[in-house]
Amino acid sequence: MSYNLNKIKKSFSSIIISLLISPLFGFQSVTALEPKGIAKDYGIDLQNPVTDVAKDVYSMHAFVTIIMALITLLVLGLLIWVCYRYSAKKNNKPSKTVHNTLVEILWTAIPVLILVVIAIPSFKLLYKQDVIPEPDLTIKAIGYQWYWGYEYPDNGNFSYEAFMVQSKDELEEDKPYKRMLTTDTKVVVPVNKIIRMQVTAADVLHSWAIPAFGVKTDAVPGRLNETWFKAENIGIYYGMCSELCGVNHQSMPIEIHVVTQEDFENWVEEAKTKYASKNNLLANN
Repeated sequence: MSYNLNKIKKSFSSIIISLLISPLFGFQSVTALEPKGIAKDYGIDLQNPVTDVAKDVYSMHAFVTIIMALITLLVLGLLIWVCYRYSAKKNNKPSKTVHNTLVEILWTAIPVLILVVIAIPSFKLLYKQDVIPEPDLTIKAIGYQWYWGYEYPDNGNFSYEAFMVQSKDELEEDKPYKRMLTTDTKVVVPVNKIIRMQVTAADVLHSWAIPAFGVKTDAVPGRLNETWFKAENIGIYYGMCSELCGVNHQSMPIEIHVVTQEDFENWVEEAKTKYASKNNLLANN
C-alpha cells in the first residue's frame, strides 16, 4: 500500500514539474531556428508545404493520385468480372459480337472528361506559379560547377557563394548540420514576404529546387529564369540542384533560413560588411 502511495506521489510530482518547465522548453523551441524543410527517415509522403503554391501543388498531387487509384480499382474490377463472367465454364456459347457503339463512345468520352477535370486546376496552378506578384525582395541565384552563388540587388547588391559543408567541424556558425544539405553560407529571407528568385547558370544546366516551397526552376547559361515563393513559417529549409550537371552534381545543396523581418534586416547589415569586403578584395586581386 505504502509503495503504491509513494509511486503516486512521485508521478504527481513529475507531472507538476513538467507543467512548470514545459513553457520554458516551448519558448526555446519557438525561438530557436530549426530544420523543417527536410526529408524524414522512413517518410512516405511529401515534405510539409510552407508556401501557398506548395500547398496547391500538394493538393493537386493528392487529387490526381485519388483519380489514378479509382481508375486502377475500376480496371481491376472489370478484369475480375470479365474473367469470371466470360470464362469457359460460365460461357459455353460465347457471343460473336465484335462492336458495341455505346461502349466505344463511353471508353472514349470518359477519359476525355477525366483529362478535362485534371487540366482545369492544373492550368490554374501553372498560371499561379508563372505569374510573379509584386515582390518584396529579389535574389539572384547563379549555378556553378558545383556550388551556388547568390546576389541581393535590393539590399546593397552584395554577393557570396555557398559550398556544401563536408563535416560538422567545418561549420563557422552555430546552426544544425545536415549531411549533404548544409552549406557554409546561407540564403536568408524574411517570413511572409514575396521573394522573387532570378535563376541562371555560368557553365552548364542546373536547377534550383526547394521541395517545401514548391519551387523548381532551371538555371540555363545565358538565360534568366524567374520564380517566386512566400514562406509562411520560420525555419530552415533545404533543397538541391535537380539537374544532372556533372560528376559533383550531389554537392550543390541549398540552405534557406526563413527569419523575422527584424532578424533579416540585422543579417543584411552584417552581410553587407562581411561580403562587401570579400568582393572588394577579389576585385582588387
